[in-house]
Amino acid sequence: MSTVPTASPRQGRGGRERILAAAARLFATQGINATGMEQVAEQAPVSKRTLYAHFRTKNDLAIAHLQDLASTGHTLESTLTREGVPARERILGLFVQPVADAAPVRGCPFIDAAAEFPDPQSAVHSYAREQKLRMVRLVTALVTELGCREPAALAEQLVTLADGAASRAMVLGDADYGQHARAAAEVLLENALSQA
Repeated sequence: MSTVPTASPRQGRGGRERILAAAARLFATQGINATGMEQVAEQAPVSKRTLYAHFRTKNDLAIAHLQDLASTGHTLESTLTREGVPARERILGLFVQPVADAAPVRGCPFIDAAAEFPDPQSAVHSYAREQKLRMVRLVTALVTELGCREPAALAEQLVTLADGAASRAMVLGDADYGQHARAAAEVLLENALSQA
């Protein structure tokens, strides 16, 4: 009578997804630079061979992590692109920090990544910059839709408020900190609309 061998936690499909999930947890709690590739492999769990087959370097893993956040809707972009929600509410949604259970409050993952990779020529920094510029373009489109004057300048003001609020919420550990920036954003929008 033969027995079917049971799969170990390191076997089977889904290695890439487990690696990205482990990296997301570790990068959020420790930062990218403080997280070792061996830690990621252990937390995934996958062999180091599997890890390096999917991601040759930690930079590759960091970029894939940021791309995964963007593509799965775990960033503020999902607020800005939400169908069926009025433009004004999408903009004001930038100031609501998502709270996952009792997890620590996190700031913007793209700002965090750019801070950890300060060389503007680095691939991680470049990707983070692209995402922040995309955010401005999305907000510009929304304020244009509202009929606001000088939409590009207004969009820059709004995303600066949103980024500042996210950073302060993380530093202070206060998920509700965005309410202050939201109040300022409402004033900016009202002024822009009244001058339209």
